[in-house]
Amino acid sequence: MKKIKCECGHVNPEGTVLCESCGKPIEENQHIDGNDKKKLLNMRYDGTARRSQTYNKSIVDKIWSFFSSVKVGVWLIVIALIASAIGSIFPQEQYIPADAVSRDPAIFYEERYGILGQIFYQLGFHNLYSSWWYMILIALIGISLVICSLDRFVPLFRALRKQKAKRHATFLQRQRLFSKTEHVSDEDMETVKQRLEKQRYNITEEDGHILAEKGRFSRWGPYVNHIGLIIILLAALLRQTSVFYMEEYVWIREGEKQVLPGTNQQYYIENKDFILENYDPEDEKFKDALAKEGVPVASNYQTNAVIYKAMEPEVTGAEPELKKIEEGSIRLNEPIKFDNYVVYQRGYQQNEFSSMSFKIHETDDADEQSLGEFTIDFTSPKSEYELESGFKVEINNYYPDYYLDDKGEPASETDYPRNPAFVMMVYPPDGSEPEISFLGIGKNIDATGENDYKVGITNFEMRDVSGLSVRRDYSLPYFIVGAIIFMIGVIQGMYWHHRRIWIRPQDGGILLAAHTNKNWHGVKRDIEKMIDGTNIQMVTDQQELDK
Repeated sequence: MKKIKCECGHVNPEGTVLCESCGKPIEENQHIDGNDKKKLLNMRYDGTARRSQTYNKSIVDKIWSFFSSVKVGVWLIVIALIASAIGSIFPQEQYIPADAVSRDPAIFYEERYGILGQIFYQLGFHNLYSSWWYMILIALIGISLVICSLDRFVPLFRALRKQKAKRHATFLQRQRLFSKTEHVSDEDMETVKQRLEKQRYNITEEDGHILAEKGRFSRWGPYVNHIGLIIILLAALLRQTSVFYMEEYVWIREGEKQVLPGTNQQYYIENKDFILENYDPEDEKFKDALAKEGVPVASNYQTNAVIYKAMEPEVTGAEPELKKIEEGSIRLNEPIKFDNYVVYQRGYQQNEFSSMSFKIHETDDADEQSLGEFTIDFTSPKSEYELESGFKVEINNYYPDYYLDDKGEPASETDYPRNPAFVMMVYPPDGSEPEISFLGIGKNIDATGENDYKVGITNFEMRDVSGLSVRRDYSLPYFIVGAIIFMIGVIQGMYWHHRRIWIRPQDGGILLAAHTNKNWHGVKRDIEKMIDGTNIQMVTDQQELDK
């Protein structure tokens, strides 16, 4: 790599804009116009050589240069934002309603949202945030942040750590704030130093040259921001793994006890009762709004639940003993929390059939005297039922949520017993040929019109069903830590400023210059306080003079 030797004797790496030792501009890197006007120094990163602008030979150098570009980072973020916005137009696959006609995304999106939904699905936006290409995009943003930060932080840190008070005259003359005073007394110089210390500047002296500095830590604000963002991006990637994040959905009926999914058979939940409360349509506060809705509006729906932990059985293979660890009400946005798990109320189904009772009687019996009875439990329906009277009933087809499809054939809209219907084969006790019947709510159809026996509904029981979301999230603390670090960086860079004042003795007088990364008015005010009552000339803003 080509080295650049300054007149002060210091050897600088290629790409250096200002000599690392004396600050003298390296003219070939300053891009000075061919006129006599002095161009202000480019003080970005204090003129140090950055790796991306120095090395450009190997493939590693080219990759480093590519990702160190701020434009590349911005474009990656823009692409991610656009993709995220598109992915939020329709619900993601995991949020397809449990009561949808079909939870198959290939069918759901087209059926619910038409051609736009079909395009949404075919382009893969239905499962965006866990897709491989979106994860790669997030990883690339993280790589860009790391390389951008290292490419700028390392040389800037080295330059600021090795600052010298003794600077070349050209360095001072081409600062934005500059003045020259022909004659300055020792008393004025002492006054200046005392006032700088009073304003909490750190004073460094070298052979009569003075560097006064404060607020250097504010320069690291953007890099602290980057650290926070990198932690947030890592948390987003880790959240896609089952180790850090798990969310499962479960339907549990009133009076039912079952294992919570995603808990490794460790925890069970019992639905003691489901409560639904609606707003009073006569309530003056909500009367007008409810009238517009035209249907009852829920004010509260909750599941009174008990959480159990499965204890290790004393005998191998035996049923585990369940120990109650939590009991309470699960409401919308008021979950039950236990052992790193959170259970949310996400949905409900009302008036689902839990059981239905039937009897068999002779078709021409006006009194419908029972010849045998049986009950179907919809939690675990059997395929056949043998009655004490000798009859046998075989369930040939079962439609939990019966409807007629476009072809006029019976089908089930969902898997939940909201409108159950059956095709039953009834075997008489005398061993004659079975009779076929179609039976449902308000339907009792003799398929042949020649049946000797008829099946009728005698009773039924109904219950409500709670839709619960079970979640475990270990990534949340990382998001919180990343956000806190990010805000510290924002405050650090926004409310403090890096200010430097250089004083160079020259022929009985001094050259005075100053630089800050922001708030030039503030550093001017500091200089005014510093030189008040002395013979030192106030600095002029050379940027305004150039205009």
